[in-house]
Amino acid sequence: MTSQTTHRWYSRPVLFVSDIQRALHFYVDLLGFEKQWHEGDGAGGVCQVTRSDCEIILCEHDTRKDKARLFVELTADGLTDFRREVAERSIPSKMTWWGYDSLQIEDPDGNELLFPLPG
Repeated sequence: MTSQTTHRWYSRPVLFVSDIQRALHFYVDLLGFEKQWHEGDGAGGVCQVTRSDCEIILCEHDTRKDKARLFVELTADGLTDFRREVAERSIPSKMTWWGYDSLQIEDPDGNELLFPLPG
């Protein structure tokens, strides 16, 4: 008989950006994330932003132009509050379909954040 151990998997997506300061402005000042750490005492090209349980590593990289899609699921009340923030801060967004009706926000580098609406 084999014993089964359950391990916790923890992940943080890495989004490549062309300008770390511009990305920080977008994620911190517009989307309400907090900067958790920043390489090189704030002078480096890699940092982490966090909002609630959502953690994202931002990485300024000259040759990586990849774009990512991050699916962020909020409670119904959390989504209502977030949509109000988006409207108040005039954050560009649009409705899209990705398996669900979703609110889509793109960062300045084209990375997509999708927030599904309750079914």
